[in-house]
Amino acid sequence: MSFEIKPVFAVPFAQDFHPAPDALNASLKSLLLARETEGAKYANPNPSLRQQPGVFESDFNLFSWPDRCIQELREFAWTALARTIQELNGYTAEQMRSMQIFSHTWYHVTRHGGFTIAHTHPMASWSGVYCVAPGETPEDHPESGVLRFHNPHFYSNVFLDPGNARLRAPFHHGTWSVQFKAGQLVLFPSWLQHEVLPFYGRDERITIAFNCWFGTNGP
Repeated sequence: MSFEIKPVFAVPFAQDFHPAPDALNASLKSLLLARETEGAKYANPNPSLRQQPGVFESDFNLFSWPDRCIQELREFAWTALARTIQELNGYTAEQMRSMQIFSHTWYHVTRHGGFTIAHTHPMASWSGVYCVAPGETPEDHPESGVLRFHNPHFYSNVFLDPGNARLRAPFHHGTWSVQFKAGQLVLFPSWLQHEVLPFYGRDERITIAFNCWFGTNGP
């Protein structure tokens, strides 16, 4: 056998950018902020994580709203997710047509000082976050509001020396952070631990998130 290096236990991520996010995000922002002001009517009544000051979390049925901007985003997100699943699993077009998607979908509005603690999403296979508005990034807080993922190989960076300190992709130590841009969608395995660092902008950071699990219509 010849020498080879394999990315064993690599974690798949996917991302996409909405082709025309400005108009969509303007409509989404207006709608989501308006619904936030209605308080308990749209808020999550039973949050699974302790809600931090400065964070509003909606109920988990966002993609069932009939509003045009919500349904446009739903189509964009499900298309990107289906492409990810098909390519990673090697499914045929026929197999994809037989697949059923189930989901929880919600939105967050985060203001100054708000954050989300590290967590995973059990009982789902794929999760995603879409950025409606990334919010301000102050010069003295360059990691304001970043979405941070934690390496599942918990001991990968316990000992670093010149032999492993500069590993190239797809190998990675420690954490990986996403500094969102408006219109960006990130997809990741639901079991992967992640958090949102404190947001220090003077405006709003608005994101839409979902967890998904799947079934099939056929045998």
